[in-house]
Amino acid sequence: MTVCVLTVAFFGGGYFLFTRPHGDALAKADAIVVLGGDPDGRIDYGLDLARQGYADTVVISDAWGDNDREINRACAAGTATLSVICFVPDPFSTRGEAMFTADLAREHGWKHVIVVSWNFHLVRARFIFGQCFDGELTMRPVPRHYDYHLGDWAGVYSYQYRALVKAVLLGC
Repeated sequence: MTVCVLTVAFFGGGYFLFTRPHGDALAKADAIVVLGGDPDGRIDYGLDLARQGYADTVVISDAWGDNDREINRACAAGTATLSVICFVPDPFSTRGEAMFTADLAREHGWKHVIVVSWNFHLVRARFIFGQCFDGELTMRPVPRHYDYHLGDWAGVYSYQYRALVKAVLLGC
């Protein structure tokens, strides 16, 4: 009985926290911050949001390394009207990305940023960015479907639960 209750709590909480939609409505912002992770279209989505006029600066976390064609292409995508800033977070985590964004916000006077990541990362990213960044946050998931099986979701939920506890303990 206890195992059943814990399993239902694990998957039910995981669905509520990490699977159901957590994106905010789009609004013009000072910058779009694309968090590092899988090459799942998030870079292009962040650049597309900028081209649609939601911000004139895109900040891209480089989680792929110097030899990745997608990150190199995106980092060179700046124009006269679009600024692209690429960086390697330190520490190499969502916390490092939030700290870097907070520093840029203080430097540039940003009051509102759009943060792009996986849907199942948005609750944790919102928590961490909320600790580090004093301004308004708009959280946007990469528009894609995750065709995961139960075992895949168990891995995602387990990782996100552990990382959320770590975020609570570490702060910004």
